[in-house]
Amino acid sequence: MGDGPRGVEIFPDHFQASTSGVETPQTRSPSTSCSKSESEHSSSSRLWAKRRLKSAASILNLLSPRKLSWVNDTNGQEKVVLSSAEVKSLQSELADLEEREAHLRARLEHTDEILRSCLLSGYLYMRTRWETLPGEPLPLDDMEVDDWLPRFVVLHGPCIYLYFLCTDISPQDSTLLSDIIEVGPMPHVVEEDGETRYYFYIVTRLGMRYECSSTSKIQVDSWLTALQDKCELGSHSS
Repeated sequence: MGDGPRGVEIFPDHFQASTSGVETPQTRSPSTSCSKSESEHSSSSRLWAKRRLKSAASILNLLSPRKLSWVNDTNGQEKVVLSSAEVKSLQSELADLEEREAHLRARLEHTDEILRSCLLSGYLYMRTRWETLPGEPLPLDDMEVDDWLPRFVVLHGPCIYLYFLCTDISPQDSTLLSDIIEVGPMPHVVEEDGETRYYFYIVTRLGMRYECSSTSKIQVDSWLTALQDKCELGSHSS
């Protein structure tokens, strides 16, 4: 019988703390679990923030060839501080861009003027040959040589102009219509992929032979008709 109130028996040694230093899952304090969870969350947040900063820094390095200095002004807003050398470099880049823009604008205006004023224009595959002079041996059969090159051909005024691209300001070559002595078709060829390619040729009094081709029969017929009419060759050359 203990010293407590009547009917209540007290055992003094029953609720003594355990001397074991091992903490079991049943006796672990909830505050300890919460602190560990918060620590893990904080660690993962810092890791995520570092990764974001590294990613942002790498993007800035890619987008900008120079390092920028960021400072805070009196209002607490961030500003970019550039040195005089960096300012001059930016001004030089802007001047180059303006010059390039003016050059491209001039090329586009030139192309627009050609398309508005020319009689005929378009891309053709071309190659050049010299005609055989009297007494010379016949040239070797070079049909297997793939030396066809795309050219933008323009029939304008008294000349045929050859450009590498339609946006070029200066032509690569030109031929006077008065020097053309013969224009005619060539046999069409069915290529390996089943596409038909049509051909025609132009011969000048200097012995130069231009062979032209296109996959459009309408385009080839248009060139033949226009050249025969402008050169006053009639239909006998075809």
